[in-house]
Amino acid sequence: MREIRNTKIIAVDHGYGNISSRTSTGCSYARLAKTANTVTPTGITAYETEPIFTGNILEYNGTYYRIGEGHKEFIPDKAMDEDYYLLTLMAVARELNVFSIHEADVHLAAGLPLTWIRNQREAFRSYLLQNPEVRFSFNSKDYHIRFVGCSLYPQGYPAVVNHLGDFKGTNLLADIGNGTMNILYINNKKAQESRCWTEKFGVNQCMIAAKNAILDRFGVKIEESTVEQILRFGTADIAAPYLDCITAVARQYVADIFAILRKYEYSPDLMRLYVVGGGGCLIRNFGTYDKARVTILDDIFATAKGYEYLAQMNLKRRE
Repeated sequence: MREIRNTKIIAVDHGYGNISSRTSTGCSYARLAKTANTVTPTGITAYETEPIFTGNILEYNGTYYRIGEGHKEFIPDKAMDEDYYLLTLMAVARELNVFSIHEADVHLAAGLPLTWIRNQREAFRSYLLQNPEVRFSFNSKDYHIRFVGCSLYPQGYPAVVNHLGDFKGTNLLADIGNGTMNILYINNKKAQESRCWTEKFGVNQCMIAAKNAILDRFGVKIEESTVEQILRFGTADIAAPYLDCITAVARQYVADIFAILRKYEYSPDLMRLYVVGGGGCLIRNFGTYDKARVTILDDIFATAKGYEYLAQMNLKRRE
């Protein structure tokens, strides 16, 4: 955890399905909320009384919330949804708990899609800082948090900020999350603000297509967790016809990813491609590409760690 002037800098990578920090490794799936050391599915279920089963229970303002239960739908403007505030409290608690801290001054670091951040930055900052001082409990531990600031960054770029020394010439960054795909050109180690785009073509589109394909072809519903396993690992313990059906959908989704990149002048012969986010799993498992010229960054915490790094650097400059 980064710290400056006794203030903890906590990054929260608000996914549309998972929220994380730094304690997981391997290929990440998009629907998570992340910090620099933790990762949690972003579904939320509210209870008026304390739930029967323990685990990831947030108690705030007299209501109990189980984090990680249910499915978090895609919402273009996160400041319009109270759930992201609750997920932020949970993420802060999980990150502090890694270091056995339960009271702190906290500077948040988070992100928004590349081309949306200009219009949504101040509204989202106000949303995250709506309560300067908050008391709540998570997993039966009490927390007292004073939010003293918030830095917001464009999604995708922070995940590679520590790798820019390896970038040469023209590079294309594709951050493929659950809800959106962010595309950014980085030339001679510098991000090109005039050449960035956000497409609503996240991994959830592949999930929906796969579930619909199974329903249309076989007349049965398949568990989302089973589809997720196939997208993450390329296989699952199901009959071959079902696996083949989902595999075909995933291959088409990856082909569509590359079609979108070509729309923005992607040429594998003239530039290198860097992929972050859950979509990297699908490209690796179902795509056809030149592995020498495409880098898939597997660190599930790369974006959160990038947020922390950038926030610390910016705060130091203000001193």
